[in-house]
Amino acid sequence: MPIPVILFLLAFIVPIHFFIGPLRLTGLRIILLILIVPMIINLIKGKYGKILFVDYVFFLHFLWVAFAILVNDPRQFLQSIGATGIDFIGGYMIGRAYIRNIISFQKLAATLVLIAFCTLPFAIYEAYTGHAIIVETIRNLPGITSVNPLTDAWYHRVRLGLYRTQVFAAHPIHYGFFAASIFSLSYIALRNFYSTKLRLLLSFSVGMCVFFSLSSGPLLGMTVQLGLISWAFVFQKLSRPWLMLTGVIIAVYIFVDILSERPPILVFLAYASLSPSTAYGRYMIFEWGMKNVWSSPIIGIGSADWERAWFMSGSMDNFWLLIMMRYGVPAFLFLVSGWFWALWKVGQRNFNSDSTLCSLRRAWVISSISVSFILASVHVWDAMYSFVFFLFGAGIWLMTVEPQYGQCDLNSDLERKPILPYTRFPKRSIS
Repeated sequence: MPIPVILFLLAFIVPIHFFIGPLRLTGLRIILLILIVPMIINLIKGKYGKILFVDYVFFLHFLWVAFAILVNDPRQFLQSIGATGIDFIGGYMIGRAYIRNIISFQKLAATLVLIAFCTLPFAIYEAYTGHAIIVETIRNLPGITSVNPLTDAWYHRVRLGLYRTQVFAAHPIHYGFFAASIFSLSYIALRNFYSTKLRLLLSFSVGMCVFFSLSSGPLLGMTVQLGLISWAFVFQKLSRPWLMLTGVIIAVYIFVDILSERPPILVFLAYASLSPSTAYGRYMIFEWGMKNVWSSPIIGIGSADWERAWFMSGSMDNFWLLIMMRYGVPAFLFLVSGWFWALWKVGQRNFNSDSTLCSLRRAWVISSISVSFILASVHVWDAMYSFVFFLFGAGIWLMTVEPQYGQCDLNSDLERKPILPYTRFPKRSIS
């Protein structure tokens, strides 16, 4: 893989923090700070292909966030916009710039799955002992520190008799989020790369990483991916399986709305959460969050404390809602329009003649849809914020790549070989 991607992933899984005066920096932000300007210049020059709609609206999102911060929190403008720009634009541009073909994407998928596989023993140990070995080791080194370890004082053995595991992440939800986001990559993206048995083993390992985070959001995301993978496998011979699935989802929503005394979203959250209180809490967050959104819909409320019921904590477990509440509806619309436009355009590509591209497209789209669901139930910041948009940017090349050959079939692990034209002349290389 490209060296910047390797450095990005190393800094992501080895969370080194250090101070320069009062300023706290991370290894990941240093790498992004060095690379972000050259990557933006190369994007403008067209070295990563033509500039796409998603590029424009993502930068517009960043500019609107900067405007909202300047109006709401002028004293924190430089620090806040610097961190947001590096994490968001830097993470997205690393994926957009350096993952641009089949080989680099498959190697990225294989590397991410290998990372999850290697962290599983640490997650198992932490689940039973409450000690995050990687984080604690870094914090014991002189001159540097790391993310805060969430010790027993924070999380007791209240979920299945286990501690929630953060391994290398700032929060157990982030570790589970990381593993959940690559679940579909472990099985679908690595077709024609690993055998079926090995992919099943790796998928199981990734799933166990999600489980040991003991977090509802990542578990929901993995469940969504399992459902979408199963649907694609069973109904792949239909002409429009995803349109049919959309109809089924709408019908189920209407059916639940008619029969249940509660709103359908609360019913779904109850089944998707580890506890009823978690589901109700997220529903209350949405209700009160929207009240704050409509109190200042254009530029948001900034970093000010948000209005809520007296018994609610200040935690906002909804990334999309938090963006809208802090920076206004325009910031939310810029971000979401780019996200779902890219998914739509990639989904519309005809890769039926190319087995490998078909698998990579399906893996990335399913992963991105799952991430969309998870972000509606958790908040991400710092390294995980960068990783989410890095993984999203790593699939943008699918909008412009040209398919080659091979039948798209989830039931087959073998890619069809190209049929070469017969010729009586000796073979020679074609430049």
